[in-house]
Amino acid sequence: MFKTESHAKFHLLAAMLTVALGFFFSLTLMEWCLIIICTFSVFAAEAFNTAIEELTNLVSPEHHPLAGRAKDVAAGAVLLTAIGAVSCGVLIFLPKILTLLFYYSQ
Repeated sequence: MFKTESHAKFHLLAAMLTVALGFFFSLTLMEWCLIIICTFSVFAAEAFNTAIEELTNLVSPEHHPLAGRAKDVAAGAVLLTAIGAVSCGVLIFLPKILTLLFYYSQ
């Protein structure tokens, strides 16, 4: 999946950035747990999406409205999962970033 899917590569890059920020800000155990759950939920959604797209291409090589809809719904699930992960990341990291900015502005 990470070799062929550009969105999966982007999600992997985002995950690596998140882990780096997690170490920088010394996340608590609970924060790490939430980050891990969110990260792997996005990876799982991306894997399901890839599987659905590949299977749809196999059974319906020509364009069919239902095949297109199946692909769109699967991609939408990835988007919803990613939005949830970003929201969790904002709740965890934004206060830490603001505290850091406030500290250095003094």
